[in-house]
Amino acid sequence: MEKPTGTASIPEAAHVRRRPPSALRARAVAAAAAVLTVAAGLAVRAGADGAFAKYAGSALYTVLLCALAALCAPRARPVAVAGAALALSWAVEFLQLTGVPADLSARSTAARLVLGSTFNAPDLFWYAAGAAAAWAVHTGARRR
Repeated sequence: MEKPTGTASIPEAAHVRRRPPSALRARAVAAAAAVLTVAAGLAVRAGADGAFAKYAGSALYTVLLCALAALCAPRARPVAVAGAALALSWAVEFLQLTGVPADLSARSTAARLVLGSTFNAPDLFWYAAGAAAAWAVHTGARRR
């Protein structure tokens, strides 16, 4: 059977480029993600304790940074957003080795929430877990 002339040999959708989401829509999604992340953090804090609450909070800290980075740079690639949030999370954790965050945290609740006070090596892993989860969700959201 002969192939009709003028018919493309590749699937029709393969050559169509997807438009990136509008900056306004991407910012709205990022803002909603930030609000949901804060709500999840408060729920974990209210409903759990011990290691689970601590490490869930660490992962959610980086997820929140990812949402805020996406809010500020709505067209950034998910890997760049997750990488920036992870780098900032790790920088804050290593800053805790200096004692500066502990000093600031003793004087300010906001500083305690943002900077913490004591270095904890396992947090480095949980920050990476949070960045990976946020990257996966961000990638999936951009595909829709």
